[in-house]
Amino acid sequence: MMTASPQQDAAFGTEQHVWQVLEGVPDPEVPVLSVVDLGLVRSVEIAGDAAVKLEVTPTYSGCPATSLITAAIELALQDAGYTVETATVLSPPWTSDWMSEEGRRKLKEYGIAPPSPCGTRGAGMTIACPQCGSEDTALVSEFGSTACKALFKCNACLEPFEYFKCI
Repeated sequence: MMTASPQQDAAFGTEQHVWQVLEGVPDPEVPVLSVVDLGLVRSVEIAGDAAVKLEVTPTYSGCPATSLITAAIELALQDAGYTVETATVLSPPWTSDWMSEEGRRKLKEYGIAPPSPCGTRGAGMTIACPQCGSEDTALVSEFGSTACKALFKCNACLEPFEYFKCI
């Protein structure tokens, strides 16, 4: 069976098509999330028949994966037939509030507790265990495998888990 070239695809060259391609670009740290799930792509502009301009915001300005993520975005779009120009935008800074509901669901299914809405986590707030749903959990460390995650344990199922911090 022959597949259509990118230029023969009826959606090629549309903003919708670009977003579909971007949905296939995984985050290198949590590969079940795409750059779209995380809200890293700030804007998409169709700048010609096969030219795309993007604004990308890293999760934080010192994120070591920023260049890797940008390269993965550019490669995916080039493989789809586009020429790509990306700009890194740092202001306003990325916030975990930009994550999609789909991304939050994927995090939980992956075993990481999704972030609370920013400004809502305070003293006495509980983080539900992504394994069993219990709110009988305890903070073990403010830092998990990366600075953007905290380590918790569940007192009900006894499983450790990470919580993606509100940033």
